[in-house]
Amino acid sequence: MSLYKRWQDTLEKQTNESFAEFWERYSDAEKSIYSAILDKAIEGNDLEVVNFSGKIDELARIHHTDAVIFMGFIDGISESVKEAPVLDDLKEDSEISLDIYLEKLFFNMLKADADYLYTLPQWEQVLGSDKMAEIAREYKRSKTFKREGKKVGRNDPCPCGSGKKYKHCCGR
Repeated sequence: MSLYKRWQDTLEKQTNESFAEFWERYSDAEKSIYSAILDKAIEGNDLEVVNFSGKIDELARIHHTDAVIFMGFIDGISESVKEAPVLDDLKEDSEISLDIYLEKLFFNMLKADADYLYTLPQWEQVLGSDKMAEIAREYKRSKTFKREGKKVGRNDPCPCGSGKKYKHCCGR
C-alpha cells in the first residue's frame, strides 16, 4: 500500500474520540517542519523559494513524527511547490526535493485557516509585515464573491425562463 493511501486511510479512520489526539500529533509535526523550512530560508537568505529535500523516513524522524504523518505534510504543501511529487508513487524511502514558494505557502496557510502555521514568528523575518499584510489582503479579495450580471429584482421576470416573476418562481 502506498504511503499516500496509508495517509488517506489514517484520515478516514478518525473518530470523534480519536480526532483530537490525531490533530495534536499532526499539527505539532507540521509546526516543526514549517519552522525548519522557515529557519532554512532565513539562514540561507533565500526568502522567495526554499528547497526542502531528503528521504521521507529520515525527514520524518528528524521532525519527531512517522512517515504517514509526514506524508500528510507533503500532501498539504503540494499547492505551494514548484513541482509537486506524484503522491501515489511515494514510499518511506523515497527521496523528495520540494522547491517551496514562500509567498504562496503563506497564502495557502491563510486559505487553510492554519493560524498555528501562519503565525509562526519566522514569517516576520521571511516576508516582513508589509508583505504579510499584502498577501492577507489578496487572500481576502480571493474569497469575495462578485456577481457577474445584474441583480435580479423580485418583480423582474425569472431568469429560468418560466415567464413568471422571480418572486413567484426561483426567488421563493
